[in-house]
Amino acid sequence: MNQTSKLFSKNFTLVVIGQIISLFGNAAIRFALPLYLLNMTGSSALFGTVTACAIIPSILLTPVGGIIADRVNKRNIMVALDFFTAFVILIFSVLMNAVNLVVLLTTVLMLLYGIAGAYQPSVQASIPALVSKEHFMAANSVINTISSFSSLIGPVLGGILYSTHGLYPVLVVCMICFFLSALMEIFIKIPHEKQPAETSLSAILKKDFSESFAFITKEKPFIGKTLLTICGINLFLSSMIIVGLPYIITEVLDLPSALSNQLYGYASGALAAGGLCGGISAGIFAGKLSFRKSGNLVMVCALCIFPMALSMLLISSPLINYAVITLCCFIMMVFSTLFTVQMMTFVQSETPANLIGKVIALIFTLSTCAQPLGNALYGVLFDLCAAREYLVIIFSGITSLIIAFRTQTLYRSLSS
Repeated sequence: MNQTSKLFSKNFTLVVIGQIISLFGNAAIRFALPLYLLNMTGSSALFGTVTACAIIPSILLTPVGGIIADRVNKRNIMVALDFFTAFVILIFSVLMNAVNLVVLLTTVLMLLYGIAGAYQPSVQASIPALVSKEHFMAANSVINTISSFSSLIGPVLGGILYSTHGLYPVLVVCMICFFLSALMEIFIKIPHEKQPAETSLSAILKKDFSESFAFITKEKPFIGKTLLTICGINLFLSSMIIVGLPYIITEVLDLPSALSNQLYGYASGALAAGGLCGGISAGIFAGKLSFRKSGNLVMVCALCIFPMALSMLLISSPLINYAVITLCCFIMMVFSTLFTVQMMTFVQSETPANLIGKVIALIFTLSTCAQPLGNALYGVLFDLCAAREYLVIIFSGITSLIIAFRTQTLYRSLSS
């Protein structure tokens, strides 16, 4: 492997720069398209259903991305998918006023999520090929920090641009981002070892899935049990934030339309800022983070739900409710990012090089499976509890708290 003793080698630096550009475009387009749908329809049920459908291709294509990442040069995967994403946005820009909006937007979001699902295993699997083992935690911190920083800037700038000039300028900016990212990634050199090819794609899928699943359940059951925690959090907590944040800010709080869209952009930026702080903290305290205390990170995330519900129940001021919701989301993201970095570092450290792409893809796939169900569930719940949205938030908090208690017990028993 072409590893160096320093973290920021030329190739890892190019990966980081490409990620900054690509993830900024990704954050902005994922912010603008669902918000455009919500503004046009005002329906949380439709919003939840469309975002649920959008995630399904990510679930299906992430394992394929992991398989390809272990068999094809990871640089070529990144370049091809960024160029294709720019093309998808171009087609949407041409057709957005000519065909049914819901069908077109659902199709485009499904493509974007599917591309992202196939893309991320290549990025994560490239880290062991570009940096030495002692830098894994720092490298993961950098990648998470870049993702959070891009997610911070993307929604904030996208929200301002969308509220002042509409959707089309956002599409143009995002298309340019993906095109520039693809050009940047052409110059990356990632070591690649060819693996023997099986007779068919189905044989490859069956073999790789079996190997990966056996690895996380038998050889490293800690990874499999951690995945159950992530699936539960995605189902009951993350989905509530994904569906509830835009719906509450733009449709429930009594705010002018243009202002509410802009404030939602700031709230999305606060989520990303929390991820940014969590990623930086993971890098700074890399040697002090303990897996035994990882359950406490999940507990903090669950506890942050309840102030949001109490504020909506007891306080009538929309700006105070907005401030409480935004602050709680920021804190949740800080601690969830710390948990994510810890888990990813453990996986990269414990997984053989010939399995790492497949194992990471399996982790992404299984942890994402709960997301469509959660999005659809909360879309319906928010519609059913109109004017009593705090009940939905309390439900999310109670279920997340139960999961957090079980997670604390799991980590303490595994480290004893």
